[in-house]
Amino acid sequence: MNIELPAVEKSPDATLLDAFEIRVLAVLAEKEALTPDNYPLSLNAITNGCNQLSSRDPVMALSEETVYDVVQRLMQRKFVNGITQAGARTTKYEHRMRIKWSLEQDKLAILTILMLRGLQTAGEIRTRSGRLHEFKAVADVEAGLQFLIDKYPPLVARLERAPGTKEPRYGQLLSGEDALARQETAAGFAGSVAAPAQGSRVAQLEEEVQRLRQDFDGLAAQFDAFKKQFE
Repeated sequence: MNIELPAVEKSPDATLLDAFEIRVLAVLAEKEALTPDNYPLSLNAITNGCNQLSSRDPVMALSEETVYDVVQRLMQRKFVNGITQAGARTTKYEHRMRIKWSLEQDKLAILTILMLRGLQTAGEIRTRSGRLHEFKAVADVEAGLQFLIDKYPPLVARLERAPGTKEPRYGQLLSGEDALARQETAAGFAGSVAAPAQGSRVAQLEEEVQRLRQDFDGLAAQFDAFKKQFE
């Protein structure tokens, strides 16, 4: 049974992409680099990539029918090409982001990671880029991010550093500034909820260690008293 996510609210700005469109494009760009022998992708392969549990934030559960509708929208907007090879029964699809935004592979890799995994630091992008592109240093990622920030219109934004963090995070702007702001708020809320839970767990462990130490000291004292009976 396919579990469908709630419908994505359409932006009044026709230049923006919704969350499903971003996921489909990112999957196409990712699989182009990771599995070139199987690229372009069938509709089934795109659906599986969209619903993948690893390396996805958020995790989605889209039906093949929904993915088909998304692909058709992207084809109308020239983000995706459909390819039907001679003798083939199914159409396969490829993205056109590289052409649409004049992106070299390093910049496309950065944008793809942000589209697939949400807000990231430059260091996280370098670590998670994998076979999409091999960045030799974080500075190379930062240079690519700056290129995407400086484009008109910008494709990426640098966020203010969150309290207690050393590095700024970056997010894609393909759904607009309002969507990015909501994403930042949600990430901050998740962090604030997780921190107390982690702290309470640490406190619980410390109490348990202290109790074990007290039990050990008590047993040691009893053993000493028992030993003295035979001295």
